[in-house]
Amino acid sequence: MKNKQDSQEKIIGIHAVSELLARRPSSVSRLLIQVGRNDKRINEIRELAAGANVAIEELGKEAFEREFEGVHQSVAAIAEFENSILSEKSLFELLKGLDHPPLLLILDGVTDPHNLGACLRSADAAGVDAVIIPKDKSVGLNATVRKVACGAAETVNLASVTNLARCLDKLKEEGVWLVGAADQADSSLYDQDLGGAIALIMGSEGSGLRRLTRESCDFLVSIPMAGALSSLNVSVATGVCLYEARRQRISSNS
Repeated sequence: MKNKQDSQEKIIGIHAVSELLARRPSSVSRLLIQVGRNDKRINEIRELAAGANVAIEELGKEAFEREFEGVHQSVAAIAEFENSILSEKSLFELLKGLDHPPLLLILDGVTDPHNLGACLRSADAAGVDAVIIPKDKSVGLNATVRKVACGAAETVNLASVTNLARCLDKLKEEGVWLVGAADQADSSLYDQDLGGAIALIMGSEGSGLRRLTRESCDFLVSIPMAGALSSLNVSVATGVCLYEARRQRISSNS
């Protein structure tokens, strides 16, 4: 089953608000634009709002600054979200219903909401069937994640599990191969077969994969680095790994 709980969040920024109006206009309880903004991008938001019958409130600059922090670009929305996060049981029900080998993304303790949002956006673009995060020591869905994800928070299946190691064991029992990304791995990402039932596992921003997670992996791979730095930001590395999997899957079907 899904865990469902209504929550109210402030969504700021032109892109995030535009995506919200395009994908989930019914969730918008208030749409606010700073007085005097009539440029092309803001007018596009006005058109989206009109098409969705969402009323616009205009606020003066000082009032807008008091109510909304961050880079709001003079536009914001108050949205009522029904948080729908898959339970572990629902995750495996979803996998059994697929008509193709699953491509999963597991984030082992990503705590920065910007990174989670970027990972969700990459997961949506790469056709990931589900993203799995642990309940503890991991960021969950919040306004920042939704803003960075640019709509992917509403389109990607996100599962939160209590015991990640146990979930990994169950995935292996279901025939899913676990591929962990680790800077020290001798095998290259580009030499790994990613065409079947695969779960790509990315570690946390600081310490990477936890020991138990690392030991659960069937394969460990690294991304070849040509420059002076030894690693990539976790969201960038996630995009690289997902698109290599996507490339291989497209090639095998062509």
